[in-house]
Amino acid sequence: DERIRADYVTLPSPQGHGFIRGYLVRPFSADSRSAEPSKLPGIVVVHENRGLNPHTEDVARRLALANFMAFAPDVLTSVGGYPGDDYQGGQLFNGLDGNKRFEDIVASALWLKGRDDCSGRIGVTGFCYGGGVSNQLAVRLGADLAAAVPFYGGAPDLAGVANIKAAIQVQHGALDARLVESWPAYEASLRAAGVIHEAHIHPGAVHGFFNDA
Repeated sequence: DERIRADYVTLPSPQGHGFIRGYLVRPFSADSRSAEPSKLPGIVVVHENRGLNPHTEDVARRLALANFMAFAPDVLTSVGGYPGDDYQGGQLFNGLDGNKRFEDIVASALWLKGRDDCSGRIGVTGFCYGGGVSNQLAVRLGADLAAAVPFYGGAPDLAGVANIKAAIQVQHGALDARLVESWPAYEASLRAAGVIHEAHIHPGAVHGFFNDA
């Protein structure tokens, strides 16, 4: 799409797997074909437990078309990256250390926030695994994260919810019983902590309803 500029970028992740590669997308100006404005808010896009597949890259492009700078990291980087097949990607994903995977996402978020062409305000969205990570990142980053939109993600440890400063918008499918049933306790913790939040429980929708693939 001529309206965006996309690049693959590798950055250090010292507390994770050492480095992580991801897909960075920014909008182009229709007139000058240079990115504008000079600084954009950033969004980290966290994939499902399959790696950075084409669907997730497309989500990043959609955000760039909405005038955000989007970065979609691939937590499979240390094992060669997304292998081109979701099943194989899931096998690779399951073999990785969960704590290091999360640190790779933390490194990605802080790298995006610190870029010269980022406004310094970042959010996160993610799906399944990435939805849970979005909630966890809100706890971890505190005031360094402006917003989180987890899609069918597990709630974080409720003891850490008081650290959340980001606005939270939760997306669940109504037929995704386990996660829907866990939402009231998370909501109560968000309310007690004074966190701006809302939830959308989509009628008739199952887990993974947003996945075009």
